[in-house]
Amino acid sequence: MAKIQNGLERARATWQVQTAKAKFSEVFRRTRIEGPQRITRQGKEGVIMIAEEQYDQLIGRSHRPTSLVKFFRESPLVGVDLELERDRAPARDVDL
Repeated sequence: MAKIQNGLERARATWQVQTAKAKFSEVFRRTRIEGPQRITRQGKEGVIMIAEEQYDQLIGRSHRPTSLVKFFRESPLVGVDLELERDRAPARDVDL
């Protein structure tokens, strides 16, 4: 994930939104080959176009376990001793 974030911070090229619209195929191609491309409007606010694989890694889709068993086996809490006992004290009375 750090690799992706570093790639996003270092967008390979900056495009004005008008140019990006006119040359969308070029922006798309360069994103796939060179990496993230920054698109700005009036030199200020911007977006970064990234390849689908980078997006999947960024949101964790490519690391999503295929089963519940695999999810628990890959959990960062594996080996942590958790106290999972329920409090057996009687329930309190509630006036309705």
